Order: sequence, then C-alpha cells, then structure tokens
Amino acid sequence: MPTLLLRLQGPMQSWGTRSRFDHRDTWPYPTKSGVLGLLAAALGRDRKEDISDLAALRMGVRVDQKGVLKVDYQTARNVLAADGRALRDVQSWRYYLSGAAFLAGVEGTEELLQQIHQALRNPRFPLYLGRKSYLPSPPPYLPDGLRPEELEEALRGYPYLLKEKPREDLLLALEAPPEQGRLVYDQPLAPFAQRRFGARYVREIVLPKEEVRLVDQQAGT
Repeated sequence: MPTLLLRLQGPMQSWGTRSRFDHRDTWPYPTKSGVLGLLAAALGRDRKEDISDLAALRMGVRVDQKGVLKVDYQTARNVLAADGRALRDVQSWRYYLSGAAFLAGVEGTEELLQQIHQALRNPRFPLYLGRKSYLPSPPPYLPDGLRPEELEEALRGYPYLLKEKPREDLLLALEAPPEQGRLVYDQPLAPFAQRRFGARYVREIVLPKEEVRLVDQQAGT
C-alpha cells in the first residue's frame, strides 16, 4: 500500500502517552494519537467526529534528530480547588523535546492519503506538534510526500531532513503485528473528545547512518 510522509520538526514538540494531572510526559518520538490529531486538524475534523478511517492507518517514524529532553516547571498560586472552596498552590512539570526532527509516515489507501496530502498543503485548522503552543517549522507538508512504496521502504528511502550528514545511526519505529514489538498506548479507540486509547505494537529498528540517503542523492543512485 502507498505511504504518506510528513515532516515533524520545530523548536519544541511533545508527544505524551501518560500525561496525568501535574506531570505531562513526552515519548521520544511522535505518537500515533498525536500524529492522527495533526492529520484530523488538517482535514478540518472536530474532536467529536469519527476518526476510524485515520485510526486504521499504519504508522511509522524515522528519528532524524532526537533533540534534547527538557522540562518546563510552572507554578500557580491560590488556585481554586475542585470543591470550589479551598485555595492552593499548584506545581506542574511539562516535558518536551527541543530541536528534534522526525519523518513520520502513514500507510493506507491511496484515496485517503491523497485527501490528507492536500489537506496538509492547506490545513483547515492550525497544526501543532503535540501541544497547541508548539508550532512546526518548516511545515509538515512535503510536496513529494505521497510515495508508492510501503511504509518501511518509504521511511528508509526518503532523504535525510537535515542539511548535514547524520552523526549517528537513526531509529525506525514501525507499527507491527501483535507480539512483534513493544507496547505503546497511543491507538485511538474513539473520537479524540472521548480520550480513549488502546495499545499497539511498535517495532524499533536501527538504520545505519551509512545507509541514510542525503538530499543530493534523491535523484541519484
């Protein structure tokens, strides 16, 4: 099946899987729930709308630059408690990736991928990298992002996103059949407004830096 590739790059991004209360975590690379949320925004879908067609897409990520894990510590004084009576001070820790760059891909039917590709070019709603204040730069849309290859081949073959050569091996994270990878709890089970997510298997593969295709090799060998 064909694959649609998109670039997820920006000063700050966060892809949480276990965010609860005062601690907001981030996975080391984009989650399926986060990427599908971005695609739904591009298509102009409300958070209450059905996303079963998007959830059926198979997803993968290539980590071109891991970025640096950082934390934003915040405090708020005299916050009204849930019971409406007591005031308290609130602390929160919000983790994010600084300077990361990812090549994400979704594999599915050509008709749906074409719709998403056009939507990424002219998104209906603003796009962000996990949190509303984390804007992508450059945009996720890749003019040549719609590829005939299946997911792994497309991620392996697309040119490196950065100008310089990679200094270390890259990581590929591919959605896998049951029992063939690690469990990640980022599979949407219902419209995003319901916040229901299940598990999927993700297989991680090392891509040697010598095999990474550079921009000037795209039309070459």
